[in-house]
Amino acid sequence: MKRKSSRRKKKSPRIENITQGILKILKSDPNNSFNYKQLAAKFGVDDASSRNQIIKKLAQLAAKKEIEETDRGKFKIIPNINTYTGILEITSKGTGYVLVEDLEDDIFIPGNNLNKALHGDEVEVYIYKRKRRGKSEGEISRIISRKRNEFVGVIEIQKKYAFVNMQDSKMYTDIFVPKNKIKDAEDGDKVLVKLEDWPEKADSPFGNIVKVLGKPGDHNTEIHAILAQYGLPYEFPSEVEDFANTLDTSIQESEIKKRRDMRKTLTFTIDPKDAKDFDDALSFEVLENGNYEIGIHIADVSHYVVPGTILDDEAYERATSVYLVDRVVPMLPEVLSNNACSLRPHEEKYTFSAVFELNDKTEIKNQWFGRTVTYSDARFAYEEAQHIIETKADTIPAEISLTGNSYKTDHNIAEAILKLDDLAKIMRARRMREGAISFDKVEVKFSLNEDNSPVGVFFKTSKDANKLIEEFMLLANRKVAEFIGKQNPKKPFIYRVHDEPNDEKLAALQNIIGRFGYKLDLRDRKTTTNSLNGLLKDVQGKKEQNLVDTLAIRSMSKAEYTTHNIGHYGLAFEYYSHFTSPIRRYPDVMAHRLLQHYLDSGKPVSEQEYEEKCNHSSSMEGIAASAERDSIKFMQIKFMKDHEDEQFLGVISGVTEWGIYVEIINNKCEGMVRLKDISDDHYIFDQDTYSVIGQNSKKVYQLGDEVYVKVKNADLVKRHLDFTLLGNKEEIE
Repeated sequence: MKRKSSRRKKKSPRIENITQGILKILKSDPNNSFNYKQLAAKFGVDDASSRNQIIKKLAQLAAKKEIEETDRGKFKIIPNINTYTGILEITSKGTGYVLVEDLEDDIFIPGNNLNKALHGDEVEVYIYKRKRRGKSEGEISRIISRKRNEFVGVIEIQKKYAFVNMQDSKMYTDIFVPKNKIKDAEDGDKVLVKLEDWPEKADSPFGNIVKVLGKPGDHNTEIHAILAQYGLPYEFPSEVEDFANTLDTSIQESEIKKRRDMRKTLTFTIDPKDAKDFDDALSFEVLENGNYEIGIHIADVSHYVVPGTILDDEAYERATSVYLVDRVVPMLPEVLSNNACSLRPHEEKYTFSAVFELNDKTEIKNQWFGRTVTYSDARFAYEEAQHIIETKADTIPAEISLTGNSYKTDHNIAEAILKLDDLAKIMRARRMREGAISFDKVEVKFSLNEDNSPVGVFFKTSKDANKLIEEFMLLANRKVAEFIGKQNPKKPFIYRVHDEPNDEKLAALQNIIGRFGYKLDLRDRKTTTNSLNGLLKDVQGKKEQNLVDTLAIRSMSKAEYTTHNIGHYGLAFEYYSHFTSPIRRYPDVMAHRLLQHYLDSGKPVSEQEYEEKCNHSSSMEGIAASAERDSIKFMQIKFMKDHEDEQFLGVISGVTEWGIYVEIINNKCEGMVRLKDISDDHYIFDQDTYSVIGQNSKKVYQLGDEVYVKVKNADLVKRHLDFTLLGNKEEIE
């Protein structure tokens, strides 16, 4: 931790950040030359020691060809020599790397050369000539823009000032807060602090308290802290709520006339039993020629969310709903997400639809896209639809019924579900043959009590009913993208793309799974896909499934939104978009607008404008995923805190020089055993074998080994889970 007493220390004769200071001065006036006296005046120094430092540094910078001597003793900047712009990533050790788009390797930045730049900032970096372990080394010369200026931490109040100590390991400095800017915070509170200024000679930046989040460890405090840490709101501004509440959400005859009326076609929804919003429905009709007309009907959010309104601005900024363990932070206010745009049973709704005529082989004979009005005849939970698929019966038993009572569903709907399941299985099998990757990762879910505390852990797996919905949503997403993407001349559109995996990451995956006796064939795209699918199938139900699934996903490229279509590797689709969830994803809203625009023979839109919107949406998706992961981690730690006296069987899921990570098999909670805490020997990390080895006993703990552990420390504030190692499974049993 950075100490406060540094503020009262004597002035060092050494000029702080002299390199950055000189370059900054010369860069701010690139057409003029400066001598050491002029620079000393700019630094506000006039003693001999300081002048000598400046003279010496000028000579060094000139020798490095970063500045040039124009006249005797006069220097100016050499433009763009060894200067790059990139994004700074800070490590937990307080050093950094700058990621530059045009450079193959990242630039290493020692801690003393960060020059007040923080994690995620866009920076200008000067590269030194020398290399460090194969990486160029540099110094931050300018902060172009801050990634963020609000941070979460714990306030420590002194007599005349306060400091906020950060909980983020990538934030290497605390923030100084004057006494008159601490609001009503009390010592030890978790707070949101805004960075306002970082004076040249100050060790810490100055800030003010924006919000008091509460006492560390408290449930709501920690959930609000997760949202605040990522700059995510947990309520709508009142003016946005008011605007949404004034919208006319009634179904008007004049609007129906502009749409295809499908209210008489059999239509239903299948969703999780705890779903609050239903943004997709399926319709089913057997045609006279024996083919099937299947409609994928999506809530017509774009009818209500209109460009240029504060509602649209808010939805764009959020870009996605955020699903934390105990709550949803929606993209749209409740009047839309849970009411007007939710395809609730026995209600008429405006929808945007993709309607297909398919035969028994799932060949598409006709397709139609456009705005519709629909009526949902029934709502099913996945469990209810699954029961129909498994039993071929139309009676739903009380234990899985949404109503809690046994009931008989409409025979035509049951028949429709069974036929849709048959067709979905054919489509899925074809996708797999064509090279799609079958990621059916187990999802960890929590049973929560009235206080939102976790009282149990269960695993959500994807069954036939889930896959039925998935296949028809994929069909709509693919065909909408294909419909626009294949048009000539080219029309800018929102694509969801997924690049091929990186060879190095696949090789690293091969290395790790080899420890469990698995092998990948990486000769070409087809064999890679086949062996990845084989691997994911082979690990199902095994102790290492979660670890291998996670590592396989990490070896993939990240899917993203863009106007530049390169296809979707994981799904093996040449064209793919997101069209089916506009209640919770802004790119889907944009896809709806663009599709309608082109159906109305509109001119091609600005590709650059939509690419920027895609970048923002991809960025917000990543932030939401991080917040969701943090909320799961918090709940896992909270759950384990209530089980501190129990021993658990786990699998070693990671090995580092400071400890081994263990994932508990029956609840997927992961914690660390620190090497210094293993008392029976002194253990050394062996990078080649992903193991730690006892120096005296030669005892080995290796990736994939089953071990018993006990909770040592469950820290809700730092979100750390530490285990005590009890021994190998064989030893204990």
